[in-house]
Amino acid sequence: MSSGKIALGVLAGLAAGAALGILFAPDKGSNTRKKISKKGGDYLEDLKNTFDEYLESGKDKFENAKDEVTDAFEKGKSKAQEVKKDIKYGVSEKNSPVH
Repeated sequence: MSSGKIALGVLAGLAAGAALGILFAPDKGSNTRKKISKKGGDYLEDLKNTFDEYLESGKDKFENAKDEVTDAFEKGKSKAQEVKKDIKYGVSEKNSPVH
């Protein structure tokens, strides 16, 4: 299970527990609604922050992978050029009259 799903599950559990605690607490209806609204806003902000962190982490992983692919491509290109030179010079030496 991914850490993102775990974090969302924990946040959902906390939100449900807080909502139930507020609903069963003896208080006026208007106060209860205000508390629920405030807690909902708090949890929504926490969820947004968690999502932003995972999004940033995904961007970082993508950039790292892109850099690795670029490096591998450049190394492969350089190696191909070396092989091409080796083949070119190898063929030239075999065709030369002096061995």
